[in-house]
Amino acid sequence: MAQFFFDNQIRRFLIQFARIFSDWQVTKGTDPAGNDILVRVPIQYGDASRMAQTQIANNSPSSLPSAPLITYNVVALDYDQGRTQDPTFVDKVSMRQRTFNQDSGSYETTQGQAFTVERMMPVPYKLSVNVDFWTTNYNQKLELIEQLGVLFNPALEIQSTDNFIDWTSLSVVYQDGLTFSSRTIPQGSGNPIDIMSWKFHMPIWISGPAKIKKLGVIQKVIASIYQGNALTDMQDSDLLLGTRQKITPYGYKILLIGDTLQLLPANQPLRPNNEMLDIPEAPDTELHWSSLLSVYGAIKPGISQIWLQNQHMTTDIVGTINLNPTDDRILLYNIDTDTLPENTLTPVNSIINPQSKGPSHGLPAVVNGQRYLLIENIGDVDNVSPSIWGNVVANANDIIQYNSSAQQWQVDFDSKNSTTTEYVKNLTSSVQYRFTDGVWVKAFEGWYEAGDFSIVI
Repeated sequence: MAQFFFDNQIRRFLIQFARIFSDWQVTKGTDPAGNDILVRVPIQYGDASRMAQTQIANNSPSSLPSAPLITYNVVALDYDQGRTQDPTFVDKVSMRQRTFNQDSGSYETTQGQAFTVERMMPVPYKLSVNVDFWTTNYNQKLELIEQLGVLFNPALEIQSTDNFIDWTSLSVVYQDGLTFSSRTIPQGSGNPIDIMSWKFHMPIWISGPAKIKKLGVIQKVIASIYQGNALTDMQDSDLLLGTRQKITPYGYKILLIGDTLQLLPANQPLRPNNEMLDIPEAPDTELHWSSLLSVYGAIKPGISQIWLQNQHMTTDIVGTINLNPTDDRILLYNIDTDTLPENTLTPVNSIINPQSKGPSHGLPAVVNGQRYLLIENIGDVDNVSPSIWGNVVANANDIIQYNSSAQQWQVDFDSKNSTTTEYVKNLTSSVQYRFTDGVWVKAFEGWYEAGDFSIVI
């Protein structure tokens, strides 16, 4: 079903046309000092409809319109074949707004949202209008002609709207002739008000609704898509026609540490797969988030998002963003915990090197249920202090737990015999780790390559 669309386009042209004839004056006698008395001539729309005729007659069948008065009405609206252009043409305009402050009701100096406007080719018409001048004497006609006649030489330009992307707002008014008097000779017994008629026409356009799209930038280009299997190929790391390439504007990378994101340059070396278990240090860079985000548009704090694509997870990590008021290099990142993987193992108290630390030797005294993730072996020839941990034998990447009933440490997670992906949280650093391919790596914190993040304004 067709949707209703009405934008007052013809009405706006008529309103601007009426302003040409508003605020003009004629003389009506002189004052005691001999100065001319000026009277402003009002203008109103009046066609042949009953409502317009009733309004002109002041809602009385015995009332005559007062003079002086200007009335105007549409005579014709004709399709202008001579101005026809390509009817299928669509013009695209990209625009950026200034940020609008809802609290103050004013525009700020920073960049706001960005849009693309698609404008369809408008339809040309010729709008013909008749203007009647109701005057009480011959001199008033001459006064109006002398004031208005100099405007149309050869035409007068008008504008229906101040919208700078409205390509149909401009038009010109041409005069088509003037009938000086409505009276004829002989006049008869009556004495009607003398009316001077002036004809004008305007070339106008009538447009259909424009399509407005929120302007975005290319966040990712996936190359080498094999014909016929696009959806499958987009999810495949290696294709028959080559390796998939993911491209991000400027080639920027991202470092996620806790609840902060930092931009890294394209040439920044990264540790593959975030293998370092310790929290990485933030590099000293001069890349500012406001410069990158301004390319996408104005962000909405707490609403705009960044999506991170982790190659070991089936879903994206999603979080809302806020600018850091003290450091523009750091973006505050509030992760939606529903997009993170759930822990499959009981959290550990810390990640330790058991050959250099032990209970009451750099670590708290033993407590039932105490758990540690090991980065070195214990209980074999490499163990330099077996008495600290008792008789437990464990490998690097194992998780040991203290059992107060047995009064000894036991292996709770055996990394050598585990074939499934596991997740565990470090209570000391609040970092989540993932066990895959025989090693522990950070589950989602760390480095993300170009193409592994998307900005949703």
